[in-house]
Amino acid sequence: MPLPKIAGIKTCESYNLQYDTNYICVMPTNLYGPNDNYDLEKSHVLPALIRKMHLGKCLETDNWSDIFNDIDKRPIENVNGKASEKEILQILNKYGILKENNKVSVMLWGTGAPRREFLYSDDMADACIYLMEKVDFKNLSKSKPVINTHINIGTGKDLTIKELAFKVKEIIGFSGEIKWDASKPDGTPQNYSM
Repeated sequence: MPLPKIAGIKTCESYNLQYDTNYICVMPTNLYGPNDNYDLEKSHVLPALIRKMHLGKCLETDNWSDIFNDIDKRPIENVNGKASEKEILQILNKYGILKENNKVSVMLWGTGAPRREFLYSDDMADACIYLMEKVDFKNLSKSKPVINTHINIGTGKDLTIKELAFKVKEIIGFSGEIKWDASKPDGTPQNYSM
């Protein structure tokens, strides 16, 4: 857990103990939902997979209208929907959406082996409301010497990035190949010892 998160949790715990407040920190799993970030340069795994598979399917079907609309709505490195097909193909190629010999493939980083858990943003909001209405710090702190100020929120079910990629591929209807670039990082491995 990164130091700023730990500092925030400990600050809430200290306020609760010193000032009798009722702060609870929530630690969500990976969230997805409306207004997600689909930027191929900065997005998280799920929106990146959705966008890559969508653009891959558009390339498969030569649906340049949807490609131009997509790139215009969310430019990639200043390449927008007014760019030429050649410019768009070059930037898509750079981000692993490849069309070679009339075959389309999507290149993903790593091996696909790391496991991730995902939660819909509205479900996270519901969990937070439930916690605000039903959970009191005093009840969490009864199990001394351990004082809990944070609560993990998730589904309890995870899957590999590879499994997720094939689910997204199926739902989008992309029929091309998924390739894995093991020279790129896999991302943070899941740590079960915490």
